[in-house]
Amino acid sequence: MCTVTFFPNTSGYILTHNRDEAPSRSPQHISVEKTGGRTLIYPRDTKAGGAWVAASNSGLTACLLNGAFVKHHHNPPYRRSRGLLLLDFFEWERPDDFFQHYDLDGIEPFTFLFFQKNIITELRWDGSQRHLKNLPPDRAHFWCSATLYPPEMQAKREQVFREWLAKTHTPMPSALYRLHLTGSVGDPENDYVMNRGGRVRTVSLTQVVARQNFSEMRYFDLLDGLQDKRRLMTNKR
Repeated sequence: MCTVTFFPNTSGYILTHNRDEAPSRSPQHISVEKTGGRTLIYPRDTKAGGAWVAASNSGLTACLLNGAFVKHHHNPPYRRSRGLLLLDFFEWERPDDFFQHYDLDGIEPFTFLFFQKNIITELRWDGSQRHLKNLPPDRAHFWCSATLYPPEMQAKREQVFREWLAKTHTPMPSALYRLHLTGSVGDPENDYVMNRGGRVRTVSLTQVVARQNFSEMRYFDLLDGLQDKRRLMTNKR
C-alpha cells in the first residue's frame, strides 16, 4: 500500500489515502481511542490491530506507506508491525524525539508522513538507515508505495495527479475523493483504484480534512460500500 495526496488550503489541508491490501484486512468503520486527555481516530487493521492513517485531538495527523524507496525483500518475522508503530507515534510528547530516537531495528521498511499546521515531515526507513526531511507545507504532494509501484510507475501515477491539479487548481475534498477513485494510468493493476487478481486491491479510501478547530475523517470501504465519518475538535493550546 498505498496512494496518498496532500493538498493545502486557506483553512488547513486535505489528506486522501487509498489503501492497497489483501481484501481480508479491510475494516468497515473508524475506531475511536481515548487515553487520558488524548483521543485518536483511525481505521483499525483487522489483522495486526494497527493503522495506516490516524488523527488526534492535538491537531496531529500521520499516515504510513509500505516500503521506503524501492521494493525490498520481505524477511519476517519482524519485531513490531508498522501499523502499531504509527499508533506509537502519538504516545510521544515531541514528534522530533520520535523521529530521532524510536527504535526501528527489526521493523520492515516504510515511509512515515506527519502533518501539522505549517509542518510536513517525511521519514523513510530502508531497514538500516533513517532518511528524514521536511517538505513545504504550502504545496501539494503525492506519494505511493514503493513495494507495489516501481519508480517509473510512481512517476506516471504522480503525473496523473499533477495534470489533474493543473486543471482543477483549488479542489474541494469531494473532488480529491473522486480523483482517488478514477485516477488512471491505463492499467487496472496500477490505477489509483487497483486490482491485481483479487490478491491485492484498493480496499478503502480514507480522507482527513483538517481545519483550525477540528479534523474530520471520512472512511469509505470500497469492497462493501460502507462509509463512516468522525470529527475531532482540536485542543486549544
